[in-house]
Amino acid sequence: MTQPAKTTPERGTAPDRAAVEALLQDSMRDPGTAWSLGSFGAIAEFMRDLDEPVSALPDDRIGMATARGAIALRPHPDLRPVAYETAVASGWNHAVALCLPEEACAMNRRTVVTELGPDHEAARSEDRDGVLFDLGLDLLAVDACVRSRDADTIACLRAGAGQPLFTPGNPIGPRLVAMSPHRVFLARFGRIEVYAPIPPSGGTSPEGPHTHVLPKLLRSGRTHAATTPIPAGLVPCAALHPAHPYKDMQGQRIAFDPERLAAFQVLLQLWGDPALVAVKHGAEDHGGAVSSRHAQGARRVAEAQSRYLRGETVEAGPGDEEDEAADIHA
Repeated sequence: MTQPAKTTPERGTAPDRAAVEALLQDSMRDPGTAWSLGSFGAIAEFMRDLDEPVSALPDDRIGMATARGAIALRPHPDLRPVAYETAVASGWNHAVALCLPEEACAMNRRTVVTELGPDHEAARSEDRDGVLFDLGLDLLAVDACVRSRDADTIACLRAGAGQPLFTPGNPIGPRLVAMSPHRVFLARFGRIEVYAPIPPSGGTSPEGPHTHVLPKLLRSGRTHAATTPIPAGLVPCAALHPAHPYKDMQGQRIAFDPERLAAFQVLLQLWGDPALVAVKHGAEDHGGAVSSRHAQGARRVAEAQSRYLRGETVEAGPGDEEDEAADIHA
């Protein structure tokens, strides 16, 4: 994946819009890159197989649609990518968060299920007469919605409108898995849509596009995990996840690929927090530019990457999958 020749903007300054658009376009062309849009406890993910048929969007947004889901982005003038790595028991995770300033990120923050009418901005033309419902999760930067063209599903969603989704007696909850309406997660600069069925309770998320709504995490009110080093004043609304050096898109181990590691280091230099990158490379953070937690995490990542480059692997320990999932789905 080619990258724009550009240095990282200073903290608090907006990056060059052409460079941001180039990052999005380049990443969208790479089938090894996965995408997510959401908040802590509620997230939609889009990914595709190398040989999976894709359809272009019917408008000028950046994105694509497959039979399993879609992504559609329109660069926002305040959109700021933040590349980061976080330490986990098996080594590290990485991503490029797509952030907005706190004052520019807010969505509608509805607290009850609300009918919104036809989804005129649907990624596929054939879905634009589907009826959109906000699930009322009261998230700062994301509206988590569902959409359907099925009369019975729409009737059930209407019966639960005006109530919180998780309130006892709301008819939507018991039927949501069986109905499996399209999930549509919206941010100020775009959306991810998921068409795959919702797995039953205790089931495994399908390969490909899927969503997670975890009430326990939602109750924290956080926009992202505490381990994610997002600069103060920014809110992560979405993220792109380049191919990982030792994990596939489902989190399963693969043979370590040093080229993937090197590719992300380019992104980290371009879009990472300069102070945190410096700490990772051995500098002391005497000015307090980053939290001690994030500084410690950066050092752990550097040590883990050194071990992998030396041919040493790190086995995941008890609770590692939960640790990594909490980080990824933040």
